[in-house]
Amino acid sequence: MVLLGKLHPKLKEPDSRVLIFSQLLDILEDYLMFHEHLYCRNDGNTGREDRDASIEVFNKPGSEKFVFLLSTRAGGLGINLATADVVILYDNDWRGIAAFVV
Repeated sequence: MVLLGKLHPKLKEPDSRVLIFSQLLDILEDYLMFHEHLYCRNDGNTGREDRDASIEVFNKPGSEKFVFLLSTRAGGLGINLATADVVILYDNDWRGIAAFVV
C-alpha cells in the first residue's frame, strides 16, 4: 500500500485512467474510499448489467472515475477498458506491484 501511495500523485494526472488487477479488491477499495477517490469495481460476483454500466461510466470522456478495480477472476468477460493508460497488477503473492504505462 505504501508503494501505491507513492505512485498515486503520478496516477492522478488529468485524463489518466488506471486499471488495477488484484485479488485484494476489498483492501484496495477501502484505500480508495479513504482517499475519497471515485472508482469502478468488477469481480466474479458482478452481474452483466452492472459490469456493462460501470465500463460505460469508466470509458466516458471526462469521467471522474479514474480507477477500475478488477479481480483477476473477472477476465474474459467481454471487458473493453481501452481508455486506460496505466495497468497495475497488485498481488499479495508478489509482495509488491507491477505497473505498466501505455
